[in-house]
Formats: sequence, C-alpha cells, structure tokens
Amino acid sequence: VAAADPHLWLEDVLGQKQLDWVEKVNKKCIDAVGDPKETESYKRIKDILDSKDKIPHAYRIGNDENGQYYNFWQDANHVQGIWRRTTLSSFKTKDPEWTTVLDLDAMPPPANADTAKTWVWHGSTLLDEGPLKTTTRTTTGTPDRALIRLSPGGSDADTCREFDLLAERFVEPADGGYALPDPAKTRISYRSRDEVLVGTDFGGDGSTLTDSGYPRVVKSWRRGTPLEEAVTVFEGEKTDVAAHMYAFHDRGFVHEFKLRSITFYTSKYYYRSLTVEGISETTADEESTPFKEVPIPEDAELDTFADQAVITLRTKFEAPGNKNAFETGSLVTLSISELMDNDWSNAVAIFTPSDGRSLSSTTECKDYIILKVLDNVKTNLEFWKYNLASKTWEQQHGVADAAIPVGEDVSLHSHCRDASSDNTLWLWRDGYIVPDTLEIASADDCCAKTERVKSKPAMFDADGLLVEQRFAESADDGTRIPYFVIRREDLAMDGSNPVLLDAYGGFEISMLPGYSAGVG
Repeated sequence: VAAADPHLWLEDVLGQKQLDWVEKVNKKCIDAVGDPKETESYKRIKDILDSKDKIPHAYRIGNDENGQYYNFWQDANHVQGIWRRTTLSSFKTKDPEWTTVLDLDAMPPPANADTAKTWVWHGSTLLDEGPLKTTTRTTTGTPDRALIRLSPGGSDADTCREFDLLAERFVEPADGGYALPDPAKTRISYRSRDEVLVGTDFGGDGSTLTDSGYPRVVKSWRRGTPLEEAVTVFEGEKTDVAAHMYAFHDRGFVHEFKLRSITFYTSKYYYRSLTVEGISETTADEESTPFKEVPIPEDAELDTFADQAVITLRTKFEAPGNKNAFETGSLVTLSISELMDNDWSNAVAIFTPSDGRSLSSTTECKDYIILKVLDNVKTNLEFWKYNLASKTWEQQHGVADAAIPVGEDVSLHSHCRDASSDNTLWLWRDGYIVPDTLEIASADDCCAKTERVKSKPAMFDADGLLVEQRFAESADDGTRIPYFVIRREDLAMDGSNPVLLDAYGGFEISMLPGYSAGVG
C-alpha cells in the first residue's frame, strides 16, 4: 500500500499554517541564493511588467453604426476590473473616452467572503435572436441582454447573473432576470429571449455532474420560473468529461446541438436544424424536431458556417461516398443536411496538411473562413470565401506585400462579437524584435491594407538585430527541423559566440515568434 502523500495538507492554499510554511521555505531559499528583488534584472523586468502601455482588446456589440466597442480592463485603480465601452473613432485615439458599464470593485463582495473576498471576471454571453421577424416583434440582431459570469476568488466555479445592456444594470430575478448565485462549474447560454439551456450542480449534491466534476445534465429554464422547475432536455454519461447542449444563429440558419465530451479528444454530437421563428416560439423540451447523431469520427471537431458543416479531422477518414480519403489534420466542409444523411459525395477539404505544413487556427467573418497555416512554423494566412447560392468555397489571393515576415506572427479576430456581421478584422502582430501592434483590416482584400490602431513601445533596442530561419537535419531520418536565430547583423558566424537556446514541444503546440521584453 502506497504511503499517504505527506504534502496533502498543503492543498488548503489559503490556510494560515500553509502560508506560514511557504514563508519559511521562501526565506530559506533567499538566505541561500539571495533576494532576486535586489538584482538589476529583476528591477528592469518589473518595470516592464508594471508598464501601463497595454493594448485593450475591444469587440463591438451591435451590428449597426451605433455599435459600441466593449473591453474588460484591470489596472492599479481597477483591481477587480471594469467592463467598459467606447466608439470606434474614440478607440482609435491615444486616450479613448470610456464609459463604465460594470465596475467589479464597486460590487458587494462574494456571499462567502471568508474564502473569497474578490470577484474575477469570467466573461459574458450575449443574447442572439438573429434577424427575427414575427407578427409581434422584430429584432435587428443587436443584443440587449447578456449573461455575466463572475467567479468568487478566481476558481473554476462561477456565478451567473443577467445584465441589461441598455439600462446597464443587472436584471433582478423579481423582474424575470436569470441568476445563479451559488458558485458552480456551470455552462449556460441563451436559446431564445425567454429560455436558457443550463448545466450545473442541480441540488448541490453532485448527482448531476460527471466524474470530472462538470455538468452532466442540461435543463431548459424558462424566464420567470424557479430553477427547480427547469426541464431536463439532455443527459450525458457519468463517465463523460462533460455534457452540453447549445443553439445558435449562423448567417440566417439556426443550429442546435447536444454534445457528449467523452474524453479530452473524443466527443459525440447530436444535431437538429431549426428556424428563426421556431426557436423563438418553442422551448427545447417542446420542440418536436428530433435530434440525430452526427456521423463523424469521435475524435473530429465540428463547427458550422451558414448551412455548411466544418469538420477538423484528427485521424485519416474514409468518407462514405467520397472517392478521396481525408488526411489527418484536414479541414473538411459539406452541407450539414448532406452530412446528416451521411452523404459525403460533395465534401471538400479546404485544407490538407503536408510535410512541415499544418493548420494552426481558423477565424470566421461574414463571408470568409481564414486559415492560419504554419509552414515550417512560419505563419501564412489563407482566405476562403463561401458562396451560399452555389454552396461552394473559393480561395482568395492577396498581394505578396501582405505576407508575414520571418520572425513575426499574426492572429486574426472579428472586430465584432457577432462574427457574421461583416468582414472587418482585428489583426494582432508581434515578433521577436517587433512589439505588439493592433491593426484593423478586411478579409475582402486578404488583409493587404491595414490601419495601425494601437502599438506598444519597444522595451529594448532592436537596432542592428535581425531574425532568420534555419533548419537542422536529423541524423537519424533526415527530418528538417526549423528554428529561428536572432542575432546582430554584423555577428561573425565563427562558432565562438555564446548562445541562449530554448525550445518547446507538447500538446501539439508549436513555439511561434513573439515579443519578449524581458528576454530582449
């Protein structure tokens, strides 16, 4: 029998006995090697980390000219943080005029202040009703409600309250607002204005959780009713990692999924297609359209784009009715109606990997899926435009000047919380010797022309430095392994120069170029 873990008592990370032990061990270490706070390197790096030169991440809420750009911000004056908004024209200035929407520091502390005295922002989920037109109501697609998730002390468990984006206040339960005041590992999202799908620790006894501690049971919860009256609409297995059910609008189409996360890399999806009017008028428990299991490999990931299924494959797949096998790492698209009929005859791969070439991530906007492709760890962007009338994808080509230089990296995000609103993008850029910049771009010209909106100052002198990419060849099988070299332009390459060498490889994540002020 294995001996008990002698350090198990340290799991109580806020206990006074545990904190005293940490202080004692820290003192022993400092007495032996010195206090790092007294070194010049520590002081320089601390100045860098304390710098107020940060670029806000701001995304538009609203699909018209009145849309505002929202940002969650923390600094010395807003320790817990504020959710704030501004206009695009103001955001582009050096000192934007922000309006505070929600101030976490001004809120009462968590109910159990003995264990958690502060709130930690866990994000917001917007109400999306799509382009709804009925005999009683019409919406423009601009959300006026959000579900705000706040964690007491920063644990995985969080609380949830509904927020009115127009009045800029929480909607109290007495007024029909949704609220989950007890911290739990909850998943909750709008299905319609008056219905949410929620998975949580119903009853507080763990019976509706998986063995991993995540929601196993999903319920339909109608506005204005107590949580106890919510109706179960989906149950996963106790051995699953989690179970989830969600519905969303996608460029005029409405999709609803049930998802069993069986393991970290395997899942089962179940799907039904709905209408804009139907999802607003019929709750999940009363909807008669049946779910069907999606016929894809369990280790595949599934997304949608309008009426298309977008599938990322982790293993090679012999698709029924398609003469070509799809390789591991491919991104495959086909009509979701054909997918549900298990008819892959019209499926196409808009990305197929090859030696040294892999798909890092994808970004969506109104008409495009943009692929971030790593070619020997060098970033390239590929733009694929969807034609709804012909149900076909066509790759768009930009100009050579838009190529990403060696030693730099970019990431793309829609500038709007509703990625289907338009083709405008935020482009984030940095590199080994290039500080972070935020640019506004468009998928329509493949980001050929960008406007710099924000940038961080340089934290070290990069004059005379260059970045080049080289390859080391494996002595065993000849595999070419890419690496980057940052050096002075006039450096004599005679083998006498000291080198700082670092590398990483794990979780299928490549180490990409990035600005490191501390290393610089």
